[in-house]
Amino acid sequence: MAKAASTALGEAVSDFSIRALDPVVAVLLGFTFFVVALAWQLTRRRYVPGVYWLAVAAVGVFGTMAADVMHVVVGLPYAASAMLYAVLLAGVFVLWRRTEGTLSVHDVTTTRRELLYWAAVVGTFALGTAVGDLTAVTLGLGYVASIALFAVLIAVPFLGWRFARWDAVLSFWFAYVLTRPLGASVADWLGKPGAEGGVGIGSGWVSLGLAVVMIMLVSVMQASWRVPAAVEPERETDAGGLR
Repeated sequence: MAKAASTALGEAVSDFSIRALDPVVAVLLGFTFFVVALAWQLTRRRYVPGVYWLAVAAVGVFGTMAADVMHVVVGLPYAASAMLYAVLLAGVFVLWRRTEGTLSVHDVTTTRRELLYWAAVVGTFALGTAVGDLTAVTLGLGYVASIALFAVLIAVPFLGWRFARWDAVLSFWFAYVLTRPLGASVADWLGKPGAEGGVGIGSGWVSLGLAVVMIMLVSVMQASWRVPAAVEPERETDAGGLR
């Protein structure tokens, strides 16, 4: 649930900040937030819920901005930007696989693997943003139909893993990529005006609401989290991210 909320939050905050501020300033602030949050995460020796999910939120905002800049500023069509980010993400996975021999988040136990992990996460956010806009705007499906489409697609890797013995790592990253366009479509549907097929709440209010949801979810995780009795020098991981 936290991952889905973070994807929608990144979309809403990016939309709001780019409209409320000069786009260049907004992107620079988003990049600064991303660098600071990621640096804080990289200095942790173990999984800390608040720090980890702050980094995820920062990646969500910056990844969305990266995709939006390619379309709004550079003028790249959504289909082209989606293809570009798909190639870049594939490149990260190939590099990760060749250098480390695995793409499993359970094996993110070194700083190099963690950097590759976060590079993949940034790529999934940027790709998902472009794909969500591609289906809703370029293909004309609208936000509601896009939500339904990605909700169905995200069930495919689960069913494949559960009943067709799909590889667990492949299924994880398949679903992980799809959480982004699903969350972005939900945020756009809530925030966009009725004339554009949205509910019209506004990206600012949607950002605030999702931020509250994220804080509540992370607070629950933080309250239930316990520091291991024996602290190991290497990083540990779980299925939801670094640990």
